[in-house]
Amino acid sequence: MEYFAKEYDVAVIGAGHAGIEAALASARLGAKTIIFAINLDSVGNMPCNPSIGGTSKGHLVREIDALGGEMGKAADKTQIQTRMLNRGKGPAVHSLRAQIDRREYSKYMKHVVELQENLDLKQAEIIDLKQTDDGLWQLKTKLEAIYTAKSVVLATGTFLGGKIYIGEVSYESGPDGMFPATELSNSLKKLGIPLRRFKTGTPSRVNRRSIDFSVLEKQEGDETETPFSFETEKADGNKSFCYIAYTNDDTKQVILDNLHRSPLYSGKIEGVGPRYCPSFEDKIVRFPDKLRHQFFIEPCGLDTEELYLQGMSSSLPEDVQLKFLRTIKGLENVEVMRTAYAIEYDCVDPLALKPSLEFLDLSGLYGAGQFNGSSGYEEAAAQGLIAGINAARRAQGKDAFILDRASSYIGTLIDDLVTKGCMDPYRMMTSRSEYRLLLRQDNADIRLTPYGHEIGLISDERYQKFLNKMQLIKDEMKRAAQTTIHVSEDLQKLLVSRETAPMNKGMKLIELIKRPQISYDDLAPFDTERPDLPPEIFEQVEIELKYEGYIKRQQAQINEMRRLEVKLLPKDIDYNAIDGLRLEAREKLSKIRPHSVGQASRISGVSPSDISVLLIYLAKMGI
Repeated sequence: MEYFAKEYDVAVIGAGHAGIEAALASARLGAKTIIFAINLDSVGNMPCNPSIGGTSKGHLVREIDALGGEMGKAADKTQIQTRMLNRGKGPAVHSLRAQIDRREYSKYMKHVVELQENLDLKQAEIIDLKQTDDGLWQLKTKLEAIYTAKSVVLATGTFLGGKIYIGEVSYESGPDGMFPATELSNSLKKLGIPLRRFKTGTPSRVNRRSIDFSVLEKQEGDETETPFSFETEKADGNKSFCYIAYTNDDTKQVILDNLHRSPLYSGKIEGVGPRYCPSFEDKIVRFPDKLRHQFFIEPCGLDTEELYLQGMSSSLPEDVQLKFLRTIKGLENVEVMRTAYAIEYDCVDPLALKPSLEFLDLSGLYGAGQFNGSSGYEEAAAQGLIAGINAARRAQGKDAFILDRASSYIGTLIDDLVTKGCMDPYRMMTSRSEYRLLLRQDNADIRLTPYGHEIGLISDERYQKFLNKMQLIKDEMKRAAQTTIHVSEDLQKLLVSRETAPMNKGMKLIELIKRPQISYDDLAPFDTERPDLPPEIFEQVEIELKYEGYIKRQQAQINEMRRLEVKLLPKDIDYNAIDGLRLEAREKLSKIRPHSVGQASRISGVSPSDISVLLIYLAKMGI
């Protein structure tokens, strides 16, 4: 029999990476919040790779932290190895990646959620969701408890209608052998939510004792570690190694001989898989001329012998998986502890969402994470943070908080999803941002901490530390412009060895730093007035000086973009009544209902001429 359980401001369905950030943000903003998990052991779980960060994903984690989210702190507390990727390239693409002790991460996050004021954690499966006449959302659990909330965040991950595929075997399941959410999909369809099927996969987990590491390439962490969180004063040190291995012709032949047993090629899997993270059998088919494929052997934690085979995702039968793994040098006697699988799940077409991640036609209902068609822990957490902020703000009668493309990778991610949509699981990449020189991982706090403080997720104490940092940068920039570096024999030798022109006379420090061949640290022995400052202060000054011209050019592009972004479109605008708009533009604009001319300009099928027509129409209407 149904019974009324409790009333909340915000309810979050799902306690993965998106759900956690949503619930914590909501509760920290003062909204009475509840978060539901099908199994409390799934809170903060890492069902796929045991890592946080990576190319562009590291940017997202630092942005989450700069806004007041939790993922960066959790990663710093539970990392077992860190590496800054792309050090050989420019600062725009430097990205931090950390191997994580997955059980410690889950334990940390669950405890943070349990301790958070204004937040209740509940093990329950939500099977029905509907909006009442007074605008409240009503949630029903499998045990027939009724909860109400002003706002709801859907953060169901891969649980929604989850189905596992391993060769000829398939069964309903969530990730990691958890129960799936089977009934909620039908409830969402009744609400008119456009669901579709996506697919993702995960590799085998193998026993460390069964691998011969002596023939593998060891991959160590960085000597100088960088934390994710701007509040973490010192990284905890590298505690483990990763290894690199390679497939061969024998591995390839096993795959080719058994393709007919793959659910990907037999037609059993209907869901669309991630383009940028294909299964191993898909790699063999798509790259037939490639002689070998590199993959990484990564620890799942310090207190387990389980190792993760990064890059070897598969849905082939269990016996075939074991056979192809044992063709690999070092893995001849490998023992599989967890079999690789593909999982198919329901998710929404993100074109049904506003930039706030609220549904266009369902007020108070928000989507976040893999439910929105994205892939990856970091993408999920970023969306969860924004959805949670906006769910709380709506419950409190406040305006939505929206980040634009020029502010962050988070803004780019959400704008891509709600404006362009996605035909396969969306993955963040640095190439997706047209402003990546400004959106670096090193300056995430400079870009976003003021927003976090204004919203209420960054404390006054942390904000004051941030302001102090900004003053140090300003002071050092001024000092660099005023300090003269005098000619010396050692300095001349340095300049010549770096293939840059020697000095004829003393030069300002700022001019020497601008030279691409010379770093701040190179000049330290000759800079007698150099203050004792944290390394990140010198890093910010150096980047600003070396890339000054490029940064100014990109800022001009941003200013032009924001000119259109602040040109808001009326909610009730009838695009079919605007003469001069092409038919495709009318259809796309009517469906997506962009909030600004800037967003409209990024919709596929809306041309520059359509935007000109739109601007003329708005001018005539006095808007």
